[in-house]
Amino acid sequence: MIRTDIAPGIHFIEHARTNVYLVEDDDGLLLVDTGLPRSKALLLEALSRIGRSAEDLRAVVLTHAHFDHVGTAEHLRSRYGIPVYCHPDDASLAAHPYSYERERSPFLYPLRYARAVPGLVHMTVAGALAVKGVEDTLPLTPEALAALPGAPLLVPTPGHTRGHCALHFPDRDAVISGDALVTRDPYTGHPGPQVVAMAATADFGTALRSLDALRSTAAGTVLPGHGFPWRAGVESAVAQAAEVGRH
Repeated sequence: MIRTDIAPGIHFIEHARTNVYLVEDDDGLLLVDTGLPRSKALLLEALSRIGRSAEDLRAVVLTHAHFDHVGTAEHLRSRYGIPVYCHPDDASLAAHPYSYERERSPFLYPLRYARAVPGLVHMTVAGALAVKGVEDTLPLTPEALAALPGAPLLVPTPGHTRGHCALHFPDRDAVISGDALVTRDPYTGHPGPQVVAMAATADFGTALRSLDALRSTAAGTVLPGHGFPWRAGVESAVAQAAEVGRH
C-alpha cells in the first residue's frame, strides 16, 4: 500500500504489516525505516509515483534496529551509497537484527493470538527470516537529523529497544513514532494505539514511560511502525496506549 502525503510531504508505504515513510523537501528525500527485504519493489514504486528515484534519497534513519525495520537498509547503503543513521544504543542490533532483547518469548503468541498469524505469515514471505544486518551506521543525533530532509526533531523513546527514537516534524504537525506506539500489534493482531507486546520489547516499563515523550510533541498525526496512521492527535493515542498497558 502506498499513500502519498499522509501528512504534508510525508508518504506512507505499508508492506507485510510494516510501515516505512518517505519525507520530502526541496533538498531530497529521507527514508524512515526500511521494511523487509522484499519491500524494495514497493519502495521504488512509491519513489516513481512522486516523481523521484533512489538517487534522491539522502539518508535512511532507523527508528530502531529490529529486523523488520532494517530489512533493506544494507541494500540501500551498499548499492546506492545512502548513509544509514541509528541511535548508538541500537548500532550493535542493526548489525545483528535478530539479537534483540525481549521480556517474553514470542513463540507462544501465535497460539494465544490467532488473529496475528496472517500478519506473521506475510512478514515471513516478505523476507523476515533473511534480513542482512548493516554494520556501517552513523550515529543518530539531533544535529545529524537537523541537516536531513524535513529537519525532524529527535525524540528519544527507549524501551522497545534501548536506542529507540521517534521523529517529530513540527511544521508538518506529525510524529513518526516507530514502534514506541503502534496502532496494530504484529504479535497479537490487536488494533488501536498501544505499546508493542513484551515478545518484542526490551523494557516494557521504560516503553510506557516513553509515551510521555511522544505526548510532549502535541502532534496532530501519529505515524506508527505498524498499523494505520492516527489522525486524532498524539494525546488520545498515548492515552489509549497507556490504558492497554502490558500484553
